[in-house]
Order: sequence, then C-alpha cells, then structure tokens
Amino acid sequence: MSQQDEKKATNTNYALQSKSSGTALKLPDLDYRPARTDHYQPKIGLIGCGGISAEHLKAYRNAGFEVVAFADQQPEKATQRRDEFYPDAKVYPDSASLLSQADIDIVDITTHPQDREGLIEDALRADKHVLSQKPFVTDLEVGRRLCQLADEKNRLLAVNQNGRWAPWVSWMRAAIAEGLIGEVASVDALIAWDHTWVKGTHFENFPSLVLYDFAIHWFDMLHCYTRGQRALEVYATTTHAPGQNVQPPLLAQVSVQLEHCQATLAFRGSSLWGPVNQTHITGSQGTLHSQGEGLEEQTITVSCEEGQGSPQLEGSWFPGGFDGAMSELIFSIDQQRQPTNSGRDNLAALEFCFAAIRSAESGKPVAVGEVSRLKPAWINPTN
Repeated sequence: MSQQDEKKATNTNYALQSKSSGTALKLPDLDYRPARTDHYQPKIGLIGCGGISAEHLKAYRNAGFEVVAFADQQPEKATQRRDEFYPDAKVYPDSASLLSQADIDIVDITTHPQDREGLIEDALRADKHVLSQKPFVTDLEVGRRLCQLADEKNRLLAVNQNGRWAPWVSWMRAAIAEGLIGEVASVDALIAWDHTWVKGTHFENFPSLVLYDFAIHWFDMLHCYTRGQRALEVYATTTHAPGQNVQPPLLAQVSVQLEHCQATLAFRGSSLWGPVNQTHITGSQGTLHSQGEGLEEQTITVSCEEGQGSPQLEGSWFPGGFDGAMSELIFSIDQQRQPTNSGRDNLAALEFCFAAIRSAESGKPVAVGEVSRLKPAWINPTN
C-alpha cells in the first residue's frame, strides 16, 4: 500500500466525521421562559437581606411581584433593601415578626443553610409557602422532614435553583424533555471563571466551596438533563491552583456514572483570564452544545441527522433565573401542583453534591445516595 493510500485509509477509519447534512434545522418553539399567571398575585416576604438578595429583588421588581416585608438579623440591611426596591414594604426586627404578618403568602428565605433549615420549618408552621435558597439542606433527612411538613401543612416548598432558568439551561432542559435528541448518553461541562472574588469574605472559609456552593447548580442541571436514569456513582477530586490567593481549592472535577449515561463536570475557578462556559450533551438521536465566555451569553447548537440549528434565546441568568424559580412556585400554587423545583426534587441534586464532596475527601468513588449529610468540616469556616 502506498503512503497516500495509507493516509487515506487512516482518515477513513479514524477521522471524526460529521453526520449532519449541513441543512438548517427547523427547531420547535420550546417553552423555556419563566412561567406566568394572571390569576394569582401573592404577597412575598423576604428573610435574609445579604448580597444575593439584591438579585432576587431585581427579578421580582422586573416581573411585577409584590414584596411586602423584609427581615434580617441586621435590621439596617433589611431597611436598605426595602428602600432600594420596595419603599412601601414593612421592615421587621426578626423573622418571627415577619411570619406573623397574616397576609404574606410566600416567604423567600435567603440565609445560609445552618440558619435556613429552622426558618423553613417556622415559615411552614406559619402556613406560608416557601422558596428556599440553595443549597437546600445539609442533611437529606432534614430535607425529607421539611418536605413532609409542607405536605402536612398543605403548603409548597421550592428551592431557588436559579440556574435551571438560565435561558440556555432552560432551553436544553425543554429540548431533552421534548425528545429532541433522544435518550441522553453523556453530559460534559467545562466552567472556567474567576472565583477569587471570595477573598476576604466568609465564603473563603468553606473548605468545599466549589463543590458545595457553586457546583450545586451543575449537579442540579445534570439531574434535570438525565431524568429517568438511575444515578450510580460519583468520583471527584479537588486541588489548589498554582498561585491562587484564596484558601479553598479552586479546581475541581467530577465524574458521574448513571444507568445509561456518563457525565464529567470540570470547574476551574482560578481562570483569571479567558472565561469559558460550555456544555455538550449527546443523545441517541442528536447533540446539544452550548458555548460562551460566561454564564450569561451562550449559543446553543443542535445537531442531528436532519441538520443543525441554533435557537434565538432571550433573557439572562442574572437576574432572570431568580424570576424563574419564584415564578414556578407561584404558577404551581395557582395550578395546585408541586413545583418542578420542589424541595423533594432537589434532594437528587444534593445526593450528587454530597457524594462528590466525600469522594474528593476520600479519594475513592462514592455511591450516589450513600452520603446523607455533610460533615461540619466540609462546609463550616476553618477559622
């Protein structure tokens, strides 16, 4: 065989060849924007007026939601948020006083998990619907108990997994649910960004910061992309990047084995330049690929035998994702059904998260569901 023939044979046997015809693919009109209802306009109370609460309130104001009360352990923070977003709302010195306001329908609780679990219980016992900040709980049994309490009180408990309503995530969730790419076979995500903003904040003292506080979004996305598949095992590693100036490891990677699917999630929180956020999902009948420099601007490409196409997306993760989480709760109350972002549904994402944290600590694969609670050392400040 000549050298030219050998080269031709090599190209034929081993080159990656696209099966796409190059034809422009007509995409379905998918419902990916936050749900809306004109029939139910609840009154909302906010407990916890720290930094992230501003994103909640921007979204609520843009959506026309009515926030009527604020409470925080530091009343001046509650007053600041009230004055900035809802000047006519009331400010309470503590959560108990806010929960006693009879006309509040929904309580948005944005405090840290160690404080939030008791507040969720108090709010449910006060007959309020609840939107909990993420991560939902540090103990799965506590989460199940809170979900049971919500059922007993005939209230709804949802989790603010706002990343679900980032337009690119929401569209891909809808595409998979629509069967656009068949059964999901693999999910691969690379997120490279600058997370050194935590320097000097309380977040810097969280040993499992990236896997616990940040990656929870991607564990939840993975759960949504692979619904119906049994999750089996997680293997994760973390390490410090050369020259990083914050305490917790900023590099993490996670491998997940599901029943008929594999997933890899790579988190590069020390990327000071050239941010990247990409997700590649292969299915039995097509592929979804989302690519961009950050969390906001993403371009989705759908590839299948019929061709390729890219949807034109509207909206943004910040603050639109916070609109989506609250809107889904409001819409589900109006429809008298469980929200898709219910506390019970979110426990599956926490199983991924808890297993990943233990795996990174032990250096061994961990079965999904084996870890029911986080050790204090994994999330508590180290100094």
